[in-house]
Amino acid sequence: MSVENPVRCAVLGAGSFGTCLAILLAEKGHQVDLWARDAQLVDAIEKARRNPRYLTDFTLPDAIRPTTSLSQALDDKELVISVVPSHAVREVWGKGRELVRPDALIVSASKGIEVGSGKLVSEILMETLPREMHDRLCFLSGPSFAKEIAERRPTAVSLAARNETYAIAAQTLISSPEFRCYTTGDVVGVELGGALKNVIAIAIGVADGLEAGLNSRAALITRGLAEITRLGVAMGANPVTFLGLSGVGDLVLTCTGDLSRNRRVGLEIGRGKTVDEVLGGLTQVAEGVRTARSAYELAQKLGVDMPITTGVYLLLFEGKNPVEAGIELRSRQLKSEYE
Repeated sequence: MSVENPVRCAVLGAGSFGTCLAILLAEKGHQVDLWARDAQLVDAIEKARRNPRYLTDFTLPDAIRPTTSLSQALDDKELVISVVPSHAVREVWGKGRELVRPDALIVSASKGIEVGSGKLVSEILMETLPREMHDRLCFLSGPSFAKEIAERRPTAVSLAARNETYAIAAQTLISSPEFRCYTTGDVVGVELGGALKNVIAIAIGVADGLEAGLNSRAALITRGLAEITRLGVAMGANPVTFLGLSGVGDLVLTCTGDLSRNRRVGLEIGRGKTVDEVLGGLTQVAEGVRTARSAYELAQKLGVDMPITTGVYLLLFEGKNPVEAGIELRSRQLKSEYE
């Protein structure tokens, strides 16, 4: 399905999700600059019309132009999708703010919470970009494995923005029958769901690695959703958002899908590998590792009870034994389900 009025687009970040979104936009008829820092990667994509590291089986349409130049990527673009890792958002957009059109739509698909500041990507972008661009910021999140998007398997996600007009504009430019965007005004809720589900997925992976069983998995998903919602409400999110695509939808997929990097991190730890061994073997970012620290610190600051997140933090950064972490989690004081 192509759009009637194609636009000039940029996708910042040539990982698996950036690559699949570039393919999606190009197949809709848009012209797309795909930006990456790595000159070897960009050169390989240009020559082979494939990404040699991510989604290697998919041919990139001719409408995709890879580049290492941020200036070229952002020059006169009407739609920019930012898929850089959350820890790189401040740096990339610190440079990009002088290069992007002031009337461009910017859609962030980065998931995470900044370590140290505890800030969401939306807060980082609003600090970095001129005030007049803030209403044009949109945030995409939901149950969406990159490989399945590239395979044109039906997918639905949330697209949040403070300004409904711009949310609808981005929705129209990005959506297809196989990739359906639903708009919402709850930016904080959509972002938190996308970031925190990665931490819960690590916990699920550990439990699966320890062969704790399906009952345990279901309990962790449900109680994980409860603590995500508690933090969200404390930060001003609408609790209903966590029952939607960017909440329970993304949580279930990331906690149960075999393509989940964060679940795989936990799985390997549960099977006996050390944290250093697991992290040293990663070829793609597992955002849940950094987010575990920032979410733990944010929960402490706001006084929000997040026992699963705390357990993952202690396991990853304080050397807690996975078996002991599970025992401590199950031995907490009994309480009402909805406290």
